[in-house]
Amino acid sequence: MHRWIRFGFASWLLASAAILFAQATAVTGPLASLVIHTDHGPNSAVAQRQHYVVLVSLDGFRWDYPQKYGAPNLVAMGKQGVSAPQGMLPSFPSLTFPNHYAMVTGLYPEHNGLVANGFFDEEKQARYGIGDAKAVTDGSWYKGVPLWSLAESQGMRSACLFWPGSEAKIAGQQPSQYLSFDDKVNEGARIDQVLAWLGEPVSTRPHFITLYYSDVDHAGHSFGPDAPETGAAVARVDALVGRLHAALDATHLPIDLVVVSDHGMAKIQGPWVTLDSFADLTGVETVGTLLYPRTEQDRVRIYNQLKKASEKFHAYRRKDVPAGLNYNENPREGDPVVIPTGPYMLRAHAPEAGKPDAPPMSGMHGFDSSTLPEMKASFYAAGPDILPGKTVAPFENVNLYPWLAHMLGLTAPKSDGILNILAATLRDSGETPAPDATASAKE
Repeated sequence: MHRWIRFGFASWLLASAAILFAQATAVTGPLASLVIHTDHGPNSAVAQRQHYVVLVSLDGFRWDYPQKYGAPNLVAMGKQGVSAPQGMLPSFPSLTFPNHYAMVTGLYPEHNGLVANGFFDEEKQARYGIGDAKAVTDGSWYKGVPLWSLAESQGMRSACLFWPGSEAKIAGQQPSQYLSFDDKVNEGARIDQVLAWLGEPVSTRPHFITLYYSDVDHAGHSFGPDAPETGAAVARVDALVGRLHAALDATHLPIDLVVVSDHGMAKIQGPWVTLDSFADLTGVETVGTLLYPRTEQDRVRIYNQLKKASEKFHAYRRKDVPAGLNYNENPREGDPVVIPTGPYMLRAHAPEAGKPDAPPMSGMHGFDSSTLPEMKASFYAAGPDILPGKTVAPFENVNLYPWLAHMLGLTAPKSDGILNILAATLRDSGETPAPDATASAKE
């Protein structure tokens, strides 16, 4: 099975195959043999007194799917704790790797290093791609301090059952336990593994755990957000959340369960929009729609050719990308920067002559959530640190980082996220207690 591929015809076929043949090909055996261990020693005495956080990603689970298709377990969880009825705002671009990593670092993609699912780094003279195992596991591509690295550096053990970045050594740390991404791993077995981790002795039991499901994203790409297949995927993952929530309650441990998604999904309109039909991109490095001309002269020329070429995209010099997108500083973003104005599929080049050219996927993401609300993601949370029956207005996903770190009793570095955005959902209102009070409250 592919790793984290989301783009192109190959991705479309693989996503369809995952939907149609998952049951036939799923790995159903115990996951213990797949877990990779990093020896960090036992939890510190302070860490052992902290609560637990299980962070679950439902890739591509659009904010309004519970209303559209029904998701009784998520809705019940929101009533028990907190939810964002109008969605959570993904960082731009609303893509899988940039947003998963934004949530666990509190950094916008241009600050966390993952400006897209694939890009070119001019200093390295190398490409990063989510299907490239060598790049994905190379910590030099990533910036910031992800939550698992933060926990490990402060004496708290962590475990990741899939999460972008978790296979690399970042900020000097790796999770104590993690798995290499394999989407064939049985969905129920993933929950069993989380429970196995929580059943470990207190000295090694991870306090921060991630879990990932891709079903809804695959269905949305292959069939579109309005298809019955997508509704069926929503029902499957909602049932998984219900099973997980009940199992966590049965442990009687103080566990905060947080369920999020990285982005939504939009129905694609029209055929491909191919940039080299508007501008001469000969000799220009390209990755997806990211453009890396070699000279300033070429950057000016391409910008001038693209800036009024089509109503389906805007072209900007990188420094002039609207400030609200937080996408105007990192050279990995290319220059000029081309941004769709709606749910249109852009690409730099069509396939070479004689090679097959597939139509766009039925559904896609990556767009600006301020102009395309279908991009908004989901947020639900419940547990001992969270006030019941709370709702929050749409908020940027980078604000999860200080909030999650606070629930874990960790001291978080400065980031693009702000604790006060979600502090009102916490029983302690986001105020850090004195050390003795922390120990007493969480024993």
